[in-house]
Amino acid sequence: MSFEIPVRVYIEDTDSGGIVFYGNYLKFFERARTDFLRSIGIEQSVTIENNLIFVVRHIAVEYRAPARLDDLLMISCTVQSIRPTRVLFSQSANRANDGMTLVNAEVEVVAVSRDTLKPRVLPDTLLNTLQQTIGTIDV
Repeated sequence: MSFEIPVRVYIEDTDSGGIVFYGNYLKFFERARTDFLRSIGIEQSVTIENNLIFVVRHIAVEYRAPARLDDLLMISCTVQSIRPTRVLFSQSANRANDGMTLVNAEVEVVAVSRDTLKPRVLPDTLLNTLQQTIGTIDV
């Protein structure tokens, strides 16, 4: 299951040359992951109330071409694999007008207890919901 959100590049997203600052792609990817989870019924405010938060463990980013001021980007998010305590997302930023892929990323998040910050197994309901987006589970 692929999921996308539109993101317009504003002046605050760019450097002095009008090019998106590289770190801002991480913000765009975070928004897409959050909206993706929301779209499949996983509200992070609810997981927090249940002592579970998702923390980024690892990110691999490939910058291929720059986005510029006023570009409309489509930020995608898909679940690549699931393990009992981790989810690996595949994400990209594509320019909307020509579909060109500007940035690719793999983002691994770990489920941790909010109070101890120790890894914890994803509850069955979350695991099953995430599993349905890819059809299989990596154990």
